[in-house]
Amino acid sequence: MTAPIRLETPLSDEDVTRLQVGDFVLLSGSIYTARDAAHERLSQLLRQREKVPLELRGAVIYYCGPTPPRPGRPIGSAGPTTASRMDPFTPIILSQGVKGMIGKGRRSAEVREAILRYRCVYFGAVEGAAALLGQRVKAAEVVAFPDLGPEAIYHFVVEDFPLVIINDILGNDLYDVGLRRFARSSAAALPGAEP
Repeated sequence: MTAPIRLETPLSDEDVTRLQVGDFVLLSGSIYTARDAAHERLSQLLRQREKVPLELRGAVIYYCGPTPPRPGRPIGSAGPTTASRMDPFTPIILSQGVKGMIGKGRRSAEVREAILRYRCVYFGAVEGAAALLGQRVKAAEVVAFPDLGPEAIYHFVVEDFPLVIINDILGNDLYDVGLRRFARSSAAALPGAEP
């Protein structure tokens, strides 16, 4: 296994240009959480040409609704949610200079096209490890839409947040790569199987 790539936010064009599907990344710095309701509100503000309550240029958005913190911690569990629920709102948000998204699961064709157009990446976070991911959050505060409760937009400061590149700026998709590898290995293992 190759050494992880260490990145700090905000991300630049240069940062995302060197990333390829399957790369293991340790991300540090500021990220924002946003789920379905927050995405819908952000997209409405952008369509109405109103100011959004956070800096999107170079930002990384984490599809997460964190749980309340235990004593002495800034946040509780902080696992990824399914990214496809944000897909209807993602292209307009990416148009504002967002450079990274974190979630789980595949993205739609429209989002993959927007990733290419706006030169950003989609990171996968390990699902089922929400408590461990929460330990990588060093500070947390609500910065927008507090009425949404756990779906409010939080500003997290993270340190060595473990991620894998799922979609890169070249149009590669780790899910497609994995399926092709599986098909080849299955064909090699089973006589008479087609690759």
